[in-house]
Amino acid sequence: MTSFRPLIKAAPLLLALLLAVPALADTGSNATTIDLSAEATRPAGNDLVRATVFAEASGATPGELAKRVNGMIAEAQTTAKSYPAVKSQSGATHTYPVYGKGSRIESWRMRSDLTIESSDTAAISELLGKLQASMAIASLVMLPATETRKAAERDAIVDAIAAFTARAEVITKAMGKKSYRIRHLAIDSGGGRPPVRPMMRAAAMASADAAPMPLEAGDTQISATISGDIEVLE
Repeated sequence: MTSFRPLIKAAPLLLALLLAVPALADTGSNATTIDLSAEATRPAGNDLVRATVFAEASGATPGELAKRVNGMIAEAQTTAKSYPAVKSQSGATHTYPVYGKGSRIESWRMRSDLTIESSDTAAISELLGKLQASMAIASLVMLPATETRKAAERDAIVDAIAAFTARAEVITKAMGKKSYRIRHLAIDSGGGRPPVRPMMRAAAMASADAAPMPLEAGDTQISATISGDIEVLE
């Protein structure tokens, strides 16, 4: 369900909608009630890039592994800090044994993640190209930033309310009635969650020139649904 904040823009339309037909004290048992819903979508530009890169290695002891993997992560964090428009955050770290014959531990393996995100596509693209020299990309997703999503959500809600009232008027006229009143309204918005693209792009595939990673933003469709019931009046 949507939060109340995106409804501020739609509030005047909602108020006018609810007051358009005066409520009756008693509609009688012959009143006809109709369930109704309408939906609208608005595009939101994918202006935020979020990616997870990871360092992974094998070794004879956990201590040896920690030194190597932590060193790669520290180096990646230093590189990321040279891009002010990019935010970075440490992710999950896993260390686990590799078993051989007789269920004996042969070696150890460690993986550590680093999440980066930015609205500056060029900066994060260049950074990802550099990081692939020593790390791999686990996933990448392009999605609308918070304010971009909220703006599209507000517009979709307004469009959905307009579609609801238009549908209610069509039904009222088709039934030969003069007017209607709204008994109940529910607003739901959301959707448009871009799928996370698993990459698993190995560091060995990165070129020596650390070419920027190509990115294409596109749009995400944000939807809003208005559902409720109306009562047609004589």
